[in-house]
Amino acid sequence: MLQSLAIAFGFLTRLPVKNASVNDADLGRSLAWFPIVGVALGLALVGAERFLRGYLSVDLMAVALVVLLAVLTGGLHLDGLADVFDALGGGRGDRERMLTIMKDSRIGAHGAAALCLLLIAKVVIVMEVLRHESFWPLLAFPVLARWAVIPLVIFFPYTRVEGLGKPFNGHGRQLHFAVATCLTAALVAWTGPQVIVPGASALAVALGIGFWLKRRLGGLTGDVYGTAIELSEIIFLVVAGLGDRG
Repeated sequence: MLQSLAIAFGFLTRLPVKNASVNDADLGRSLAWFPIVGVALGLALVGAERFLRGYLSVDLMAVALVVLLAVLTGGLHLDGLADVFDALGGGRGDRERMLTIMKDSRIGAHGAAALCLLLIAKVVIVMEVLRHESFWPLLAFPVLARWAVIPLVIFFPYTRVEGLGKPFNGHGRQLHFAVATCLTAALVAWTGPQVIVPGASALAVALGIGFWLKRRLGGLTGDVYGTAIELSEIIFLVVAGLGDRG
C-alpha cells in the first residue's frame, strides 16, 4: 500500500518521493491513491493562503496559489493540455498526425493559447473563491479532479503501444476506482452536500473529454489524462463558486 501511495505522489507531483523496484502492477494500484495526492495539494494551497493572507492582495494571492499548484505538479498536466490542443488545432482530423504532434516536445500556437487561457481562467476563479472567503473549494478541487480522471485511465483504451500512461491503463482495475471513490467521499465529506454538484460536474467533463478524444484518436493518452485533470479543476471551481454565490 505504501509503495503504491508513493508511486501516486511520485507520478502526480514533483515531491522528492523515491520509488525503487516499481513494476507495472504497482502503477495500476497507485490509481486508488490519486485522491490522497489531491488532498495533499489542497492542503498545500489552503496553508499557503493562510500564510499569505495579510501580506498579499487577493489578486496576487490567486496568482501565487495557481503558480504553487503548477510547481507542485511540475506542470505535468499543463503540458498535456498544451499538447492536446496543439494536436486538435494542427492535426486536421488525421489521427496519426495528431498523435505525432502530441509526441512533439515543442509547444505550438494552439497549445500556447489554450495554456494561457486556462491559467487566466484558473487565476480569476481562485480570486473569486478567495474574495468570498469560501475555502472548501481550494481543498476539494484537486481531490475531485484526480478522482475524475481515474475512469478514463481504467475504462478507456490507450491508443499508443507504449507511453507514460500505458502501465496505468493496463493494470488499473475497477476495484481501484471503487477504493478511490470511497477515499474521495471520506476526504470531502466535511464539506457537506455542496460538493456533490461540482464533483459531478468535474466527472462529467472528464468523461466528456474521454469520449470525444477517443473518437478522434481511437483511444486516450497520458496527455489526455492531464487535460482532463486541468479542465475538471476549472469546472469544479466554477460550479462551486456559482453555488456559493447562490
